[in-house]
Amino acid sequence: MIERGISMRPSVTAKIALWSAPLLFVAVPAVSPLMAAAQDAPGAPALTVAQQAIVTKARQFGATDIKVQPAPGGGFILGGKLEGDQFAVAFPANWNGKALLFAHGYSTPGSPIAVSENPIGKGTGAGGMLAAAYEDGLAAGHSAYDKAGMGVETATINTLRLRNFVVKLGARRVYVSGASMGGNIVLSLIEQHPRAFAGGLAVCGVTNGWESLFGQLVDMRVTYNYLTRGTPYALPGEQDATRSALPTTPPSGDTTNGEAYRWAQIGKIATPILALFRAAAADPNGPEARIARQVAAVGGFEVDAASVAFPLVTATLGADDLAATFGGQIIDNSKKTYVLPEMNAEELAAFNKGVQRIRADRGAVANARRWHQATGRFRVPLITMHNRIDSLVPYSQSEALGRIVRNARNDRLLVQYGVPATRAPLPVGGVEGYTHCGFTPEQGATAWRTLYNWVETGRRPSPDAVK
Repeated sequence: MIERGISMRPSVTAKIALWSAPLLFVAVPAVSPLMAAAQDAPGAPALTVAQQAIVTKARQFGATDIKVQPAPGGGFILGGKLEGDQFAVAFPANWNGKALLFAHGYSTPGSPIAVSENPIGKGTGAGGMLAAAYEDGLAAGHSAYDKAGMGVETATINTLRLRNFVVKLGARRVYVSGASMGGNIVLSLIEQHPRAFAGGLAVCGVTNGWESLFGQLVDMRVTYNYLTRGTPYALPGEQDATRSALPTTPPSGDTTNGEAYRWAQIGKIATPILALFRAAAADPNGPEARIARQVAAVGGFEVDAASVAFPLVTATLGADDLAATFGGQIIDNSKKTYVLPEMNAEELAAFNKGVQRIRADRGAVANARRWHQATGRFRVPLITMHNRIDSLVPYSQSEALGRIVRNARNDRLLVQYGVPATRAPLPVGGVEGYTHCGFTPEQGATAWRTLYNWVETGRRPSPDAVK
């Protein structure tokens, strides 16, 4: 889901709210030709001998397209590509031989896959946790994935590859963090690679799994389609909930900028939803308000413009990518009996007869469970942080992980924090709603430092460490 979610601004939402993220120096006797070129480049920092050694090692261990930039306090940012995938890692001047890596959230299919060249810049790392780790003396960085949209498998592979790379550069201990879809990636990494990371931090994450979350989102889509059929509030495009309603990349011959095109498609989906909520606000007892309550209830979300719009935008624009990535449908409502509020028995019978039914594909479900349904069987400390109301990944995901971990008898390695919800203006429509990953920089930094202190000291954090 979200990569850097303090508010739902356009610069944030396209990447994260739609799901729309961190040694021992080896001296060398002389500056290598590579470093000479890097230092001569415009804006490149003057590196110390130890920093030059890191860049030289980076080339030796397979990094290409290397770019060096200055970082605060005499540090530097090492950017480049690993096996063709972009990465960026900031190394502080006083690097302590540890690192924090960040897995970003879901992005609308068709979005650019590059991550920020400055991993410690404002707006990266969900609440500033990468910047906080850098201040604490750790290297802090992230990797691009091979694709936009559903990317847990590629993110797991690429983040693990970056982890192994920074270990070769001298890291003695590596932590992993992630937000939204990135929270699911954290679980994938620490459960499937138990020796790779010292600890994990998952914020606003899909910490249960994709069947549960997309089950809620698809329930909302089929319900919304049924209830708004023939009204001005119906969603445009394809009505089959197993398909994307609209394309997210310009068709052949269309010269529209890709980002502008995606935002236009997002706007087309969001506009009738927000119109429904404006009508509902004008008449709380009217039919529009009733539909809003029913759609929110079937998904387990708040009756709130963002909490209905963001799930529906995600479900409608990501359906094709989801099926292509997992190899079919992961949701099955073929035998589900829906119970919606404010419906009498006759209305419920008609709804259950007329709502779209979907059957899951066994292979697709198996893939979704591998990438990734939490098992609770991890071996390193894990901290989760979640807004108690979230407009895209509900707090129930955090609660479900707690139950999974208890059932696995692994409570000693999990600490969870619920923090207050936040609200902000939506990118379109001129209304306000609950945010996804609505954390302050202080909350992000505190969550990170709580994990760091837990691992480094062995002392379990207090239940009220993050507020």
